[in-house]
Amino acid sequence: MKIYAILSALAVAFCWGMYGSALANARSSSDSPVTWGPFKPYIFVGMAYLVVAIIGGSLMMKFVFKDSFDYSGGYAPARTWGFLAGCLGAFGAFFLTLAVVKARGNAAYVMPVVFGGAVTVNAIASYFNLPPGQRTDPRMWIGMLLVAVGVVLTAKFTPHGHAAKKPQAAVEELAAPGGAGGTQPAPAVSSESADSN
Repeated sequence: MKIYAILSALAVAFCWGMYGSALANARSSSDSPVTWGPFKPYIFVGMAYLVVAIIGGSLMMKFVFKDSFDYSGGYAPARTWGFLAGCLGAFGAFFLTLAVVKARGNAAYVMPVVFGGAVTVNAIASYFNLPPGQRTDPRMWIGMLLVAVGVVLTAKFTPHGHAAKKPQAAVEELAAPGGAGGTQPAPAVSSESADSN
């Protein structure tokens, strides 16, 4: 059944690989009539985690694995380590949001670092979890070095798109009453309203 494991892993790679791009698209753009902070979409990231994890997990437990919803006694590690794993996932999304913000929305060089780094951290964690006396294959360290080289090359040579500048005419149209911004208030206070105050 290795093919199912590989297909599932590829599904993870696709979903998490598209995560950075989706997060970049969730930011306010230069041609948007309104702006918002980088953590406005993060709330909905959390809601999606909650909905997918609880509903999806419950359905899989009930109908696929015929599992119980008991988390006491011998089932405590599922509760404790599951919560820790969820915290790691949530903090990962939190710091990825910060990384995309600092990269000015260019997730193209953030994502290789994230996933190349994740592979390396996983390998190191596995190394420290080995039983005493068990040795690792030295090719693991070579693989980690190749991952680092691949991260640098991928991040350096992936096309980094830049947001288009908003033409001045579009800015004036959006700022005008009844402009393309619809019912949104103009971002700047006009000189007439400033004088009337």
